[in-house]
Amino acid sequence: MNSRITMARTGSKWVLVWGLSAWLGVAQAALFEDDEARKAILDLRQRVEQSNAAIRSLADENAQLRRSLLDFQGQIETLKTELSQSRGAQEQANRTQADLARALSEFQIRQKDLVQGVEDRLRRFDPVKVALDGAEFMAEPVEKRDYDAAMETFRKGDFVAAQFALSAFVQRFPTSGYNASALFWLGNAQYANKDYKESMANFQQLLKASPNHPRASEAMLAVANVQIELKDLKGARKTMEDLVKAYPASETAVTARDRLTRLR
Repeated sequence: MNSRITMARTGSKWVLVWGLSAWLGVAQAALFEDDEARKAILDLRQRVEQSNAAIRSLADENAQLRRSLLDFQGQIETLKTELSQSRGAQEQANRTQADLARALSEFQIRQKDLVQGVEDRLRRFDPVKVALDGAEFMAEPVEKRDYDAAMETFRKGDFVAAQFALSAFVQRFPTSGYNASALFWLGNAQYANKDYKESMANFQQLLKASPNHPRASEAMLAVANVQIELKDLKGARKTMEDLVKAYPASETAVTARDRLTRLR
């Protein structure tokens, strides 16, 4: 175990998979307490549900504001018509031309305020530019919020809750620009939780969907680590040989070459 960790530390500083086993030796008992895991998962579910409820409430409010805006616009058009008709009339029934002009002005001011309020609210849903793992892409605010929250949980070392949060993220946002990075860290969380088969599946999904992603070589080395954990040394050697061929200039390839000499 110690020699495996020593070799893994020479790889990319962002790859946690082959270094987590030693650290987990101390924290394993606390991380896998059933009650704490359930509590963390229930807490995350509650936050997701509250977030969805808030979004639905805001969407309903925006719809109401839009209806009010249309109503105001209809009233303004009516006032414009009345004002135009009043110019040619000799007598005014209940309003003077000045009254209509003042009413029109007041409605226009209210319309401007309403439009500004709607625009301010909708701006909260405008996509934002995100830079992650050497790539830039546009993401919805809710995507950024959920990914950041999941990663904060991961950094705290709560890998059970992080696995739940990242798994929920990739299911909810399958086409997100965050997807490849989310799969990478999900695989790491699953590896930490000794869910090796699911970990390998997510690393392989990343490699299949985004072979040129900056973390692709790290994901391939992570697959080899999983294969070693599963006692598939032949498969691990083959994976590392493929890694060296596919990403020969990467730091991960250096680690793979070193580990290949030790496995032979």
